[in-house]
Amino acid sequence: MGLSKVDPVIATGLRSVIMIVFTVSLMLLMKDRALITSLTSKEVLFIVLSGVAGALSWLLYFVALQYGKAVNVAVVDRSSILFIVVLAALVLGEEITLKKAIAAGLVLIALILISV
Repeated sequence: MGLSKVDPVIATGLRSVIMIVFTVSLMLLMKDRALITSLTSKEVLFIVLSGVAGALSWLLYFVALQYGKAVNVAVVDRSSILFIVVLAALVLGEEITLKKAIAAGLVLIALILISV
């Protein structure tokens, strides 16, 4: 509604600047600055990759909102939790308990019901 005429790249860029100022300010106020220099190259690589993935996600979300209905875009966006459950088990070796499986199933049902 409020961003329908805003270019997705502009919206994502401005949002990112606001988030960076807020987050870096918080980090500098609350955390020991020495922790930043103690990061390994592997940790920095994963932080960079996570940042790129997050930026692409935001950009594609804004683009999707320009072309689709907000409810449908939200359903696709929120379905990521199902992928996280599966990938956490496959990649990170996390256990999928009965409770987690039921919760994931309920999320799937809710997503289907919302999109119909």
